[in-house]
Amino acid sequence: MNEICEIIELLLTANIYNKNKELEENDLPSDIRKHYWDNEEGSVKRPINVTIEDIRSIKGIDNPNQYLKSGATSTFVDFTDSYNKQLYITTLDVATNWFSKQPAALDAINKNPVLASYYEEQGREGASYAKAKSVTKSKESQRIWVDSVINKVLTGDNKEELLSLVHIVAPEDVRTKLDGLVLSDVQKKKINKITKATEHLDYLKDIKLFEIGKILFVGPPGTGKTTTARAMSERMNRTFVEVKLSMVANQYLGETAKNIDKIFHIAKKLSPSILFIDEFDFIAKTRASDEHSALKRAVNTLLKAIDDISLVDNDVLLIAATNHPKLLDTAAWRRFDDVMKFPLPDRDMRKKILEIILGDVRGEFVTGYLADLTEGYSGSDIRMVLREAVLDALCDDRKELTQDDMLKAVESFNERIATRVDEYETEL
Repeated sequence: MNEICEIIELLLTANIYNKNKELEENDLPSDIRKHYWDNEEGSVKRPINVTIEDIRSIKGIDNPNQYLKSGATSTFVDFTDSYNKQLYITTLDVATNWFSKQPAALDAINKNPVLASYYEEQGREGASYAKAKSVTKSKESQRIWVDSVINKVLTGDNKEELLSLVHIVAPEDVRTKLDGLVLSDVQKKKINKITKATEHLDYLKDIKLFEIGKILFVGPPGTGKTTTARAMSERMNRTFVEVKLSMVANQYLGETAKNIDKIFHIAKKLSPSILFIDEFDFIAKTRASDEHSALKRAVNTLLKAIDDISLVDNDVLLIAATNHPKLLDTAAWRRFDDVMKFPLPDRDMRKKILEIILGDVRGEFVTGYLADLTEGYSGSDIRMVLREAVLDALCDDRKELTQDDMLKAVESFNERIATRVDEYETEL
């Protein structure tokens, strides 16, 4: 759309949203919602007022005035006399009729639930509120909502302490998407199954199927366990709450059990969410030790918390990850309804990983040959090889790599990991 259409779209959205109290924050397009979000209230307060500065910020239009001084829009747009002029629609019917006749108007309507709800109700052919909702990210996917919930849930002197124990990521902040990962067919199938489950929680509750939504990720370091869990949070529009058990236990020994309870509380308040528990094998190490009765109590607290949290009831998907599955006892294993294995990538997967990470790098590469040379490498190892090659090239003032650069980086990496431990393969 051109600049004038974008301005009128914003004004119409504000006008219709202000009048129709049945519309919610999730009906607003993400950029408008983010701009008007009140962090203290955790919502978008009515009325939404649109000023010249708002248009600049939301639409990136430097001088909105030049598009509104004359022409057809002057018959239904007016200004206040204040310094930062407020714009408003004077005649809604005239404005909506004008907008609907503009090129690409229907496409814009079906990306804006507020407009789609109005035009669909007015009988505009092709306008679909359901379609607009399907392509509009919810407030729960945005950092603004996550921060609002954190501010409400975490209060008092221990707020910073608790935030140091968890890493909270909004879905919109996840960089690597599922489509950008090299996953096996089995992994893709399992992810698809749990994704479908999250979309039909009411049905699962109706049929009383509660034993679902707790998954154990098993595999060597660097095989993508954490990255996959984060990518799932982006795909499912779920806040990602990550906790490392060793850090929770070691940093505040006397408060460990309480902190575990608070972490699970945070995950529930941030629902829909994914609670990702890394270093889950720390449980086994603690249970096998005769030291620190406080830690043993914390482990029991953790196991009970896992029992009590539910995807169906709390809208929290629990994922735990371990590099050492053999250390886990029966009590730990039985908490999970599914296990997803993350073995070291085979040749075809390594070739795909190389093609992806080299996709934005200038140069010509024989990825098949590089895949042959990197047997036993994890995905993280392969990315480290690229890092070495890039840095070496930059030292030569080059931003274009060669196959030889990659080969030298592989050789250098092999020297650093002369002893490769294969115990993970046997555990899988």
